[in-house]
Amino acid sequence: MKYTGALLAIAASAAAHPGGHKPKPQADADGKYTLTAPGIKAQFIPYAATLTNLFVKDKNGVETDIVLGYDNTSYYAVDPGHPVYNAIPGRYVNRIGNGTYTLDGVTYHTEKNDGPNTLHSGTNNWSYRVWNVTDVSDTSITFSIKDPSNSSLGMIGDVEASVTYSVSKNKWSIVIDAKSPQKRTPLMLTQHTYFQLDAFKNPANRTIWNHTLYAPEAKRVLKADQNALPTGEIAKVPKKDIDDFWSKPHQLGFASGNSNFENHCGGGCHGYNGAWAFNDKRNKKDVALTLSSAFSGIKAELTTDQDAVVLYTCNWNDGKTEFKSTQGIVGQDKFIPRDGCIAIEAQDYVDGINHPEWGRLDEQITGPGDKYHWASSWEFGTI
Repeated sequence: MKYTGALLAIAASAAAHPGGHKPKPQADADGKYTLTAPGIKAQFIPYAATLTNLFVKDKNGVETDIVLGYDNTSYYAVDPGHPVYNAIPGRYVNRIGNGTYTLDGVTYHTEKNDGPNTLHSGTNNWSYRVWNVTDVSDTSITFSIKDPSNSSLGMIGDVEASVTYSVSKNKWSIVIDAKSPQKRTPLMLTQHTYFQLDAFKNPANRTIWNHTLYAPEAKRVLKADQNALPTGEIAKVPKKDIDDFWSKPHQLGFASGNSNFENHCGGGCHGYNGAWAFNDKRNKKDVALTLSSAFSGIKAELTTDQDAVVLYTCNWNDGKTEFKSTQGIVGQDKFIPRDGCIAIEAQDYVDGINHPEWGRLDEQITGPGDKYHWASSWEFGTI
């Protein structure tokens, strides 16, 4: 079954704009829109404004698909696990503690879909919805959504949002704009991108632990409890600490021998599932984070205007989900192992609406007259 029927009709009709001298690109039979530039090819579907495939060149010049996803584009909408592969969740990403927040003296209750907490605003968040295609070219596509008040429990006031993806030489750029014209409401967004720079082609190791991360401006972490919810403490990361990716590049598995690695990101969760705060005075035009792999030779450099980043090393993979036919090697199974990927999510401080002492409310509450803006880019090369 392919991405056809009603969803494809919505995508095709939204993209068909009269006028102009050159026909706008259309979705293919799988519902994918393809953007190309030298050294890069990116494919998207309207469901959740999702990136399905991202091809860049490895150290041998071979085109490599470096993000997770499905061959069957219909499956994004029905996968019961709903991992939010390369999508835009919202309107408030990551966790809301105890499913409550208080705004202008009123306490609101949100859906508890992650133990005692709310994750990504609940099970009707933007990553469950079909976005409209409002503009498309060979190198750029814009998706838009109108989110009615309380369509996700406790998310008040209408919100109008758009995301524009574009490609240029070796580069993928993402810009998100939003507004809440009626009421003040929590608004914090991200592109929830899952990487595997080896595309599961390393016959010796298909986990993420041999990927190297360097984030020289990420010297603080938001301490979290057993449910990955920040406690309120923002702590400096010492050199050689399990969370130290600032002092020098480290493989993601460098601390795997530490006694606390197995339970580092919550009850029964090993590796990483937390938030790092960037230095306040960093130059936001500089690279904030670099992910690389010696096997493929691919490096990915993140530039972002956001003040934090969430890293999740796919601890909860159950080994039953197949990777795409564009990935892997002949002779091995096609299943994503536990720890087989890393999600990298540039955003603001997790649960900042419940921690006014952090001073993040101006960034996380949007209302009439305000304009929410989010911008990041990934530039790809080889090491």
